[in-house]
Amino acid sequence: MSVSVSPVQGAARSFELCAPQRLSNLTAAALYQHAIERGEGSIAKDGPLVVKTGEHTGRSALDKFIVRHDDIDAKIWWDANQAITPEQFDCLHADMLAYAVDHELFMQDLRGGADKKYAINVRVFTEYAWHSLFIQHLLVRPPMNERGQAPDFTVVDLPGFEADPSVHGCRGKTVIAVDFVRRLVLIGGTSYAGEMKKSVFTILNFLLPEQGVMPMHCSVNVGERADPAIFFGLSGTGKTTLSADPKRTLIGDDEHGWGPNGLFNFEGGCYAKMIRLSSSAEPEIYATTKRFGTVLENVVMDPETRELDLDDASLAENSRGAYPINFIPNASLDGRTGHPNNIIMLTCDAFGVMPPIAKLTPAQAMYMFLSGYTAKVAGTEKGLGKEPQATFSTCFGAPFMPRHPSEYGKLLGSLIDKHDVDCWLVNTGWTGGPFGTGMRMPIKATRALLAAALDGSLNDAPMTLDPIFGFAVPSDVAMVDPKILTPRNTWDDPAAYDAQAQKLAAMFVENFKIFEPYVDDAVIAAAPKV
Repeated sequence: MSVSVSPVQGAARSFELCAPQRLSNLTAAALYQHAIERGEGSIAKDGPLVVKTGEHTGRSALDKFIVRHDDIDAKIWWDANQAITPEQFDCLHADMLAYAVDHELFMQDLRGGADKKYAINVRVFTEYAWHSLFIQHLLVRPPMNERGQAPDFTVVDLPGFEADPSVHGCRGKTVIAVDFVRRLVLIGGTSYAGEMKKSVFTILNFLLPEQGVMPMHCSVNVGERADPAIFFGLSGTGKTTLSADPKRTLIGDDEHGWGPNGLFNFEGGCYAKMIRLSSSAEPEIYATTKRFGTVLENVVMDPETRELDLDDASLAENSRGAYPINFIPNASLDGRTGHPNNIIMLTCDAFGVMPPIAKLTPAQAMYMFLSGYTAKVAGTEKGLGKEPQATFSTCFGAPFMPRHPSEYGKLLGSLIDKHDVDCWLVNTGWTGGPFGTGMRMPIKATRALLAAALDGSLNDAPMTLDPIFGFAVPSDVAMVDPKILTPRNTWDDPAAYDAQAQKLAAMFVENFKIFEPYVDDAVIAAAPKV
């Protein structure tokens, strides 16, 4: 892969001295054994490895930093990314290396990206055996004869290491530091394994736009009619659940690229929310909780019977399961498909005013993509309480976007136009009132509406224009209660709905002011009417 950064330096290679050969590229069974012997986790009744992440049960968004080098400074969106100096990173590297000398490390040679033309080779060092198994699942595992190649990037994950803000330029003992020039990621002070995969996502988000490839925080599936669909959305909005459809082939559940050859998965596995998982609503994902190899984070288990309680949130609301993608029966093993027919933008609307589905014009799609409206679901980031928080996360993934959002927006807009893609907004949040008053959108209705959108029948449904948001909302869809299609009709007090909708519309308009200089008049005109 051709990348615009300097070659790997000794800083990355130095960690290889800390990894005995016997701990390199171990299998799942071997990593299980190490994890149990080290007291890192327990084996549940049906075979999954159950672990606890302690204080960090979600990403530490405020503890992530990019090293500020002169030659990449102009390429980084510093309004949303925190910087540390090369000198602070050098100190962090030296101190983490000193820590690692006294610890056994596990090493995995993996790949970020299923399209080898745009993929990066990633060498991952971990302090925990279960972290090594996790990242083996979540990245692409190359064939045996392709392992051991010089990595494009190195990720070092040491949960037991505690950073020093006075020396390392961070906020506290937790740090995630990404150096695009040295091609090195250093993670310390957190046991949350998701930081590793999101760091690789951040790297690809930096590299790929210069090659004309759109990196996306999304899931992808494809039907029998060769009709791929993209599902944009933040954690907890339904990307994994809705893309795991028994009638469609799963390409991937979280991160993808869209390039000249079509869509391709960045990962080799899935990282699904487990809390209150239903065997009836999500049978494919539920089945992974009964498989040897699955890693379950912060899932409550009876110590005697080893039975799981997926409804118990006492350890974390953000309980998670990591498993290889082939654990989903109808998943694609090569992680690639053609250009999409449909784009679905998922929002978990905590205000309860968004319709369950709406058709978007290309301009409205760009407005919604740059806005990235949703709610942060409890537990997905450290510091969130039990209630969702309304937020705007541009490109449905601002924490992972090192470049300015306009770069991603323009690239996506050109691809939508080139391939004539239908765009939809889907609300998986609340209806009949805001969080605490209304009810969560019935997943049965969401699935029926999605099916109609993906098979093309929803394009022929009668539509009405939402008077505030302006998008087209279907008024009659088979197997869906007509009342739920129009949000105002689900509220006991229509005047309260009007006030809530105006409040949200004003938030959209205020948030979008920072993007107005970068978009054309049609996108600006797609704003809600306040």
